[in-house]
Amino acid sequence: MIIGKNYGISLVTCAEEINLKKFGIKHGSCIDDKLIEEISGYTLKIGKDKNQREECGCVASIDIGAFNTCLHGCLYCYANEDLNRAKFNYAEHDKKSGLIYGQVTEKDFIKPRKVISCRVLQKYLLDKDDL
Repeated sequence: MIIGKNYGISLVTCAEEINLKKFGIKHGSCIDDKLIEEISGYTLKIGKDKNQREECGCVASIDIGAFNTCLHGCLYCYANEDLNRAKFNYAEHDKKSGLIYGQVTEKDFIKPRKVISCRVLQKYLLDKDDL
């Protein structure tokens, strides 16, 4: 923990029931609405991801990736089961395709998805945290 602090790294947990605040470890979330607000510059109103464990702090999201497509090879990653398959899929990428790899074929079914913005359009005279 002290080593991380020396390098500007904070320790956070993922979906833990126990509170480690006394050790300087906060509850974290992979899909963090506050971080997305900071990056985007927009105030957001997003509910908790109902498809995750109760302890999970992630907000609702839509996964736009594809399994076995990343070449980084992180051991903890849930999205890659086989690095060789990821290399194969990566090689199949076509920058003219709308897919991460491969092409849309006549066998594929494309279903439009209604997406609702989570941006808060209401303007406030006060900081929203002061309300």
